[in-house]
Amino acid sequence: MISKTNIYHTITIFWSWWCDARNKQDDEFARIILTICVPTLLLLWCKWNLSTPLPPGPYGLPVIGYLPFLGYNLHERFTEMAQRYGPIFSMRLGSKLHVVVNSMDLVKVVARDLDQTFANRCPTLTALAATYGGSDLAFSNNNTHWRNMRKLLVNQVLSNTNLKANQTFRTLEVRKTVKEVYAMIGREVDINKIAFETEVNVVTSMLWGCSKSSEGKDCSIIGDGFREVEFKMIELVGASNISDFIPMLSWFDLQGRQREMQRQLEVFDGILENVIEDRIKVNSSKMNREVEEDGRKDFLQILLELKDQKDVAASFDIIKMKALLMDIIIAATDTTSTMVEWVMAEILHNPDVLERVKDELSEVIGMKDIVEESHLPKLTYLDAVIKETLRLHPPLPLLIHRCPDESCKVRGYTIPKGTITFINVWAIHRDPQNWTNPLEFKPERFLNRKWVYNGNNFKFLPFGSGRRICPGIPLGEKMLAYILASLLHSFEWSLPKDEEFELSDEFGFVTKKKIPLIAIPSQRLPDASLYL
Repeated sequence: MISKTNIYHTITIFWSWWCDARNKQDDEFARIILTICVPTLLLLWCKWNLSTPLPPGPYGLPVIGYLPFLGYNLHERFTEMAQRYGPIFSMRLGSKLHVVVNSMDLVKVVARDLDQTFANRCPTLTALAATYGGSDLAFSNNNTHWRNMRKLLVNQVLSNTNLKANQTFRTLEVRKTVKEVYAMIGREVDINKIAFETEVNVVTSMLWGCSKSSEGKDCSIIGDGFREVEFKMIELVGASNISDFIPMLSWFDLQGRQREMQRQLEVFDGILENVIEDRIKVNSSKMNREVEEDGRKDFLQILLELKDQKDVAASFDIIKMKALLMDIIIAATDTTSTMVEWVMAEILHNPDVLERVKDELSEVIGMKDIVEESHLPKLTYLDAVIKETLRLHPPLPLLIHRCPDESCKVRGYTIPKGTITFINVWAIHRDPQNWTNPLEFKPERFLNRKWVYNGNNFKFLPFGSGRRICPGIPLGEKMLAYILASLLHSFEWSLPKDEEFELSDEFGFVTKKKIPLIAIPSQRLPDASLYL
């Protein structure tokens, strides 16, 4: 294949020849040769260049590329750019090429037809810092380590058998939350906060056998500031960092992103270190009654035993253990609490939807009973409300970017190896070609057919598609519905007086409600003993 360098070198030779020919008074001959050769070379260059075109896109500035023109709300900005450049476009941000895919048809290519090619990651520096150098599940490449970690998570934590075995944890924590909210009747409640605390208690119970609210040393070390630490870490992962775009500046950490992430990680790491050290001490004392209940081991115990196996010890160590535990905790707690807040906000913003949700809860559960997990499959309208909220407010509007491990073609355009590739789920979920009146909140659109989260319907991808789809969907779906059903069945909710209600979001790695939802509960069920 003819390269640009070879063409440039050939033209340089002819130019020298032409100058030399002038000195020898052979100008006419040289010009004849150049008249023939230069156009030929230009045609060859055009053929080579046009045979491997990049997707269209905007021009940028030297060195920094298009970076100064992006703004903050990337999901909205990318959607606007797609209207100008088409459903797939490219741009240089600093020294790195980025491609954004904005249509359902192109997602099929990236996430299904070329799923293997696009299965790698290109983590930001803050993501690397937060995940022990990319040792986790979310940001590691598609390799043996990633496949083993995912298999371990799915089989040992998220299997139907294990989810059923841990049902008591979920029931206990949701009922504690209802009791706590009952004690706050008439006062303002931060919806995200109560959902987060419920979820973190459930997840820690599943991982190491207890929760923040239980008695015991392992649980008490979670601390009341844990939510703020986690939120700060997620904010830093999604924050723009000049060091990512111009690698030669990374050593200076001009914006202090890596240093700040390291400070937050030390807090999180300290929690995990204490939990692991305490469990190792228990194991060494042969007090296995504390780590094993009814013959069932918790996930931490399984990880420690796996680490000690000779055939896998070299590839699975404490660092990878902490990275996996961190992934599970952050993914489960932040996404679920964010979506509880968004669903509650949309319901309170749409009175007709609220009334229909309450009618369904009264019919399925009754006013003399509390929500059980067995009720959830029957709450079809609430399920539709949740899905419609996920359509309008996908938690990761650009998912986690993908990175091809070899150059490939998407709709005739070349995507070079190592290109950072975004899937703009936010745009696909609001595309009028996919949805009628896409900006309207209409849960009914999810009642007419069976919509699931498996990523096979490319109109609806709140958790991604292909081999990098979120593995935590079974737990997240169950907890989201359970918390919402319990809050809406047990309480009437109203907004504080004289407070303007809005639904604007704040873009980030996880897109959150810009102004936190504060609501005031009142008793809905006639029997007060149901709250105790």
